[in-house]
Amino acid sequence: MLSREKALDMVREKVQEENLVRHSLATEAVMRSLARRLDQDVETWGLTGLLHDLDYTLTQEDYSRHGLESAQMLQDQLPPEAVRAIEAHAAELNHAPAPSSTLDHALRCAETVTGLVMAAALVRPEKLSGMKAKSLKKKMKDKAFAASVNRAIIAEHEKLGLDQNEFLSLSIQAMEEIAPDLGLGQS
Repeated sequence: MLSREKALDMVREKVQEENLVRHSLATEAVMRSLARRLDQDVETWGLTGLLHDLDYTLTQEDYSRHGLESAQMLQDQLPPEAVRAIEAHAAELNHAPAPSSTLDHALRCAETVTGLVMAAALVRPEKLSGMKAKSLKKKMKDKAFAASVNRAIIAEHEKLGLDQNEFLSLSIQAMEEIAPDLGLGQS
């Protein structure tokens, strides 16, 4: 399996936009936290999160290939279930088989919640520090806030056996631990 160092090098080489690199790091952090909570392979889940948008720059002109190109690049470098999750995270766009495994659903809700958490952090003077699930739930109800964040995909946390409060708390904490890498250190 690919080392984290090599995976991060691949992300930095293939993903041109710094905000997408940060999204990948945030997704990795949430995935590692989910893996610990669900007693799964932390390294596999983390790398799946880190590499899930490896093809984003390449496919931005044709999202019907998003996830599929990454999966092809990673075929022999990650376990098959990780490659499958990367394909399935964009199944609505690329027509891959629908997400079915715990890893598939974890990647989808983890990568989606990062957008909501980042948006909420950007409007707070304290950024991620002290953010609570309760305030994030309020933001989720406001459809105009982070309007592009798909709340239905975030709700896939239920398929992991986690309630909304636990999932949001876990996500916030995971991202807070790497806040400087996300450009979200306190101002």
